[in-house]
Order: sequence, then C-alpha cells, then structure tokens
Amino acid sequence: MTKVSEEKIRKFSKNLDRRIFMESQLNYADEDRPLSIGHGQTISQPSLVLEMTLLLELTPDSKVLEIGTGSGYQTAFLAEFAKKVYTIERIEALYNTCVKRFKNLDYDNVDFVQGDGSQGLEKYAPYDRIIVTAASQKEPDVLLEQLKKGGRMVIPIGSGTIQELYVFEKDQSGDVTKDFIEYVQFVPLISKDD
Repeated sequence: MTKVSEEKIRKFSKNLDRRIFMESQLNYADEDRPLSIGHGQTISQPSLVLEMTLLLELTPDSKVLEIGTGSGYQTAFLAEFAKKVYTIERIEALYNTCVKRFKNLDYDNVDFVQGDGSQGLEKYAPYDRIIVTAASQKEPDVLLEQLKKGGRMVIPIGSGTIQELYVFEKDQSGDVTKDFIEYVQFVPLISKDD
C-alpha cells in the first residue's frame, strides 16, 4: 500500500493544536521546543514529532506500536494516518490523562496500555511500524523481534543528554539495517528493572 503523503502529514501537523495535549505552559505551545508535561517527562517539539512521523513512512493499513505515550501528541499523528495504534505509557498519571483526553478526540483506533514499554507488546506483534519516544540505552532487540518483515522502527539510542536517532528497517528475509538520522534529546526509556 502507498505511504501517506508528506504533504498530508505536514498539513495535519500545521493544523493540530498542541495545547490540546498540554496541562500547563500553554502560552509556549506554538514554540518549536520541548516542554514539561510533569513527572519528569516532556512533550516533544512539533518539528521533531513531524520528522519522526515522516520517517515511519506510514501507510493507511499500518499497525503501529508506540513506546512512551506521554501527552498523546505523537499518538494523535499515528492515529490520524495508521489503521491501528497500540501505545504504552509507564507513568499511570500520564496514562490516565491520555485516556481521558482521547475520549474527546475523534479516534477509535488507539489502544492505551499502562506498563513497561521497554519490552514492547508481544500480545499484538508483529507491528508494521514501531516508534519509541524515549531514549533506549542500547539497541532494542526485543522490539526488533516484534517488528514485522518489511517494517520500520524509529528510535533514539544513547545514555547521555544527547542521543542518536535511528531508523531500523527489517527486510523480507528478516535482516535488519539501521540508518543514523541526527542527534536528538529525549528523556530516558525506563524499564521496570531500572
């Protein structure tokens, strides 16, 4: 199936009001920078959310796994252009807020899961696309196992304040390649063992 056009995603990004996904600092919502959403977490800057969405190369029939729901801002991009989205949030308060928030949005294709996203969500695997919105300290073998052949994963990797954003692709024979995209800043991906 043909991927969703860049023009369509850019138009959605331009029209989506980031304030919907924020509880405070609303006067900064139009600025292209990350902002705190509490609990040591952030809502990413719009340009990076747009870029990561484009890197996924979504198609209208994509089944997507998102690790790190946060405010639900990235989730809205996925829900708009994918067939099905499974999103995992570790912090219960953020999870509860997002579930309530999405009841007011016109999406019925998102399943919210509260728990440890570092291990993915084996129950519904494999996924056409996986996006991780927190920095993994190492290459995520368990997530790559849950990626469908022909699938793509976008993930920041690194343990310092600056990480490396990668796109992983799994070909039809199951071989995986990775491409470095750029340096980024994300909160760390925390597992139940951390």
